[in-house]
Amino acid sequence: MLSPEEMPQRFKEAWNRYKASEIAELFSEHPDFVNVTGKWWDNREDIRKAHDFGFRVIFPESHLEVIKVKKKIPSENVAIIHARIRVTGQTEHQVDKARKRETMFIFVMKKTDEEWLCESAQNTDIIFGKQTNIRDEKGALKSVSYNKKKGRITRDLNEGEGKE
Repeated sequence: MLSPEEMPQRFKEAWNRYKASEIAELFSEHPDFVNVTGKWWDNREDIRKAHDFGFRVIFPESHLEVIKVKKKIPSENVAIIHARIRVTGQTEHQVDKARKRETMFIFVMKKTDEEWLCESAQNTDIIFGKQTNIRDEKGALKSVSYNKKKGRITRDLNEGEGKE
């Protein structure tokens, strides 16, 4: 990539072609990738295998779109890219209807030899109206709100966008 802010768009293009190998190629030789459930991969081949499984089983008819991108450049050869993503078309599993999902990606990009590659990525689901997660007595994790007044506690860059 010629610029770090290309990453979300390139990820989207590879995703919408269902090309796990193209996603893996966006990463450096020894990257880290953490998905929405906390699965952590530290090499291109595992990133490729995980996305290949996803495209065959979880997301074979999905569509990914980039909603918003924010860039920070802490140094000449390092960039942090935040990207809000929307995914539709997930395979239904343990639900009657799979609805759209919105997530926040963070990509840590590094420039070497005039090319930008991703060193680290993490994807987190956006759960509108909730502040945190809690594990119940059966071990199930669920998102909760501690805000009894339902007013805004802090400014949230995702607030007011994309709610269903």
